[in-house]
Amino acid sequence: MSEHRRKTPQPQGGGRAAARRAAQQSSGRRAAPSRGVTSESHSGSHGDAAPYGGRAAARRAAQRAAGGGGRGGHDGGGGGGRRRGGDGGHEGPGRGRGRAAQRPVKKRFIDYPRAGRSGLRRWVPSWKLVSGLCLGFLGLLMGFAGLAYAMVGLPKVQEAATAENNVYFWKDGSQMVATGGDVNRQIIDYAQIPEAMRNAVISAENKSFDHDHGIDPMGIGRALFNMAKGGQTQGGSTITQQYVKNSRLSQEQTLSRKFEELFITLKVGSKMDKKDIMAGYLNVSSYGRGASGIQAAARTYYNKDAKDLNPSECAVLASLLKGPTYYDPAGATMVDPVNATPKKNKARAMKRWKWILDEEVKDGRLSAAERAKYTEFPMPVKPKKDAQLGGQIGYLVSMARANFLNNSNVTKEQLDRGGYEIHTTFDKKKVNQLTKAVERVYKEKIDPKKRPKTDTHVQFGGSSIDPKTGAIVAIYGGQDATKHYANNADPTGAPVGSTFKPFVLAAAMEYGKRDPSGGSDQGESERTKVSPESVYNGDNKLKIKKYNGDIWFDDKGKEWLQTNDGGEDLGPVTLREAMRVSGNSPYVQLGMDVGTDKVKKVAMAAGLKDDDYMANATVPSFSIGTSSPSATRMAGAYATFAASGQQREPFSVTEVKKRGEVIYRHEVVTKSAFSNVIADNVTDVLKNVVEHGTGTPAKLPGRDVAGKTGTTDGNRSAWFVGYTPQLSTAISMFRLDDDETHKNREFEKMFGTGGEKKIHGASFPAQIWHDYMADAMEGMEKVSFPKPEKIGEKVYGGGASSPKPTPSPTPTPTPSETEEVTPSPTPELPKPDPSQTTCGTWDWNCQNNNGGNNNGGANAGTDAGTTDGTTSGTDAGTTAGDGGTSPSPDTGGTGNGNGNGNGNWFAGTSG
Repeated sequence: MSEHRRKTPQPQGGGRAAARRAAQQSSGRRAAPSRGVTSESHSGSHGDAAPYGGRAAARRAAQRAAGGGGRGGHDGGGGGGRRRGGDGGHEGPGRGRGRAAQRPVKKRFIDYPRAGRSGLRRWVPSWKLVSGLCLGFLGLLMGFAGLAYAMVGLPKVQEAATAENNVYFWKDGSQMVATGGDVNRQIIDYAQIPEAMRNAVISAENKSFDHDHGIDPMGIGRALFNMAKGGQTQGGSTITQQYVKNSRLSQEQTLSRKFEELFITLKVGSKMDKKDIMAGYLNVSSYGRGASGIQAAARTYYNKDAKDLNPSECAVLASLLKGPTYYDPAGATMVDPVNATPKKNKARAMKRWKWILDEEVKDGRLSAAERAKYTEFPMPVKPKKDAQLGGQIGYLVSMARANFLNNSNVTKEQLDRGGYEIHTTFDKKKVNQLTKAVERVYKEKIDPKKRPKTDTHVQFGGSSIDPKTGAIVAIYGGQDATKHYANNADPTGAPVGSTFKPFVLAAAMEYGKRDPSGGSDQGESERTKVSPESVYNGDNKLKIKKYNGDIWFDDKGKEWLQTNDGGEDLGPVTLREAMRVSGNSPYVQLGMDVGTDKVKKVAMAAGLKDDDYMANATVPSFSIGTSSPSATRMAGAYATFAASGQQREPFSVTEVKKRGEVIYRHEVVTKSAFSNVIADNVTDVLKNVVEHGTGTPAKLPGRDVAGKTGTTDGNRSAWFVGYTPQLSTAISMFRLDDDETHKNREFEKMFGTGGEKKIHGASFPAQIWHDYMADAMEGMEKVSFPKPEKIGEKVYGGGASSPKPTPSPTPTPTPSETEEVTPSPTPELPKPDPSQTTCGTWDWNCQNNNGGNNNGGANAGTDAGTTDGTTSGTDAGTTAGDGGTSPSPDTGGTGNGNGNGNGNWFAGTSG
């Protein structure tokens, strides 16, 4: 021991040690050896006897006094507690283990097990220890909670909780279909959520929402208690907790998830605005019937937008948040056939509806006077079957989708993520009327079982447009969008035939007939505006000439001989009359006189597009419909005539919203395609077609109707396009295998289809047009076409010197059913550059062989065309007059039936 800690030795005769020995002796204990006696060995080792004193000596004395003799002490001495017994006379202070007096215990920071205690007391913690542990645990818990709170962030709402679809609406604002996503949800902003809905939810779910921090300790306690005892699990009781839970993908009921949600809820409650929490909660919650979010729920249960809900309806939707299975008045017997019946559910819903409204009054969120208005339960609409894209819906959606993407900055990827409200121009009633008209023909006329060779693969397409705006009010895309995927209201590849002739007439009135002495190939300097009363040669097998009088030769060097339907010679005939009977020769020659480039220009001004479906405009057959625009484009182009020359682009989407904000709105742009004088004269000529010509099946008693029939080469397609002043409609018919995987598929002939010897534009297409328009125009004002002004001069073309007497305007329900003429062969001349040939949409052989060189007659079809490609050229060429005609005696060569003015059968068309 260091010197500075050693105490001053006590006198030998006294001190603490002496006092203790005296006490021990007085208590009857054995007296200790005299302090003055030491053994020799001891004195020899230490010199003089060490003085007694100090703490160590006292402890040894106390141990000896307690009788703690050594383990092996002799009888003669009171052993000094040595480990082994020493000499009996040796009385030095031994090192034995005394038991009577306990050594003082060194203090520990945590006294457990407790020192200086024995038995049970040794294991019972002191109050200091218990208090310390509690305080330490509480501090640790608070530290952990603080760390956890700091580490969690505001919840990033899972994509599954915000997945949306796109909702399409009819013209009248009612919902057509919600599609494009797995969840029927449309997220809206807080401002679009009615205050009545917010009040109803707060009064029913979380009265302290406006000022709490997102946590209800009592609710959490109940949930944990129920989970601990194995009872029914409970979710968070506050709106904030429900928002956090519904926003997360995992919905498992575990303690770890509960604690994690607890910290996230605290963070949300302190960091997020209450408006955002409320909007998030109402936008991600499920309301039953597949509706997620308040906007989808409002549409599903009340067929209205959320912003238009009244307090009574809001109370019903708020009650659904408690569990739509048991609060949807329509019931949910598929889930619980015993307790979720319509009767029981309605009773529950009515009780909770009433309770919520009363609670709002108590909470000051609804006035008593307003509450008194709602005495009758607002029964939701009956559940609808899951919206499908079958029938016409899929075609409507595909057209509206394409229209929106093509006219906005929204990408396909953005649209696919959902959340858009797309308002269309489609009139639900008219769509159903058009569908009904087509289905009537299928049911009454088309029988694949009875006529498998002629009635299979029969398809129709249709489109109806408002001439005043260009709005597409109805389409027919096929029998079922889930079975027949291509939309027949879009381009199909079916040539339009003689329905193209009105553009030739319009071009003649717009640009005029070229003067042969013009001096240039275009003859721009000298032109004469043409009147519909102009006379042209309508002979069958007419030699078609260039504007300067030179005979036109096809690419094989053969003369182009244009035929009429049934091989009929019309002689000198006015353009008006030629349109009525759908004569081909006059309009093919007129197109050459005006210039086919000008015909194309007028067609495009009317609304057609210079795309893959616009045929080769350098050949005579272009004027009689080798192009194959869509039914929608044809209806739109004829709408330009109906609107007196004012062209408006067809459209199917009026506006698109996202989060309630309009992000796209269609603006009607009006262009002047040609003068009203030209348009009204065309209309007058087409009106005569319906009243006295090939289009008589389309007549609507008491209404002005204008239109034109069209039938193509080989009877592979038939059209009727017509209009009233208020509506323009195009109907197409063709036969084409639905299976697009068939690489070599092609349009099939329609001889015998529906039991008819031959299909004309005046047959099924005109019938469908009539039936649809009769229903669609019902109730609309009867409006007359403008009276046409005189235009142009009466010119003569095609070698006509004087008009042949005009046949009496006796109505002709259908064109002649005569067979096509088999032309005689003509000498074959060297073939010109094949680079000017083009292939049809479905003519795979032609596409793979540069114009069909290996298809026997495909090249011969350029500028001529073949009908059935017989070896002798039978039915060869362009069938152009509702009955089918051929342009040249033997331009068909040995074709395979695919030759036409473009290197395939598309060049050959008819009226």
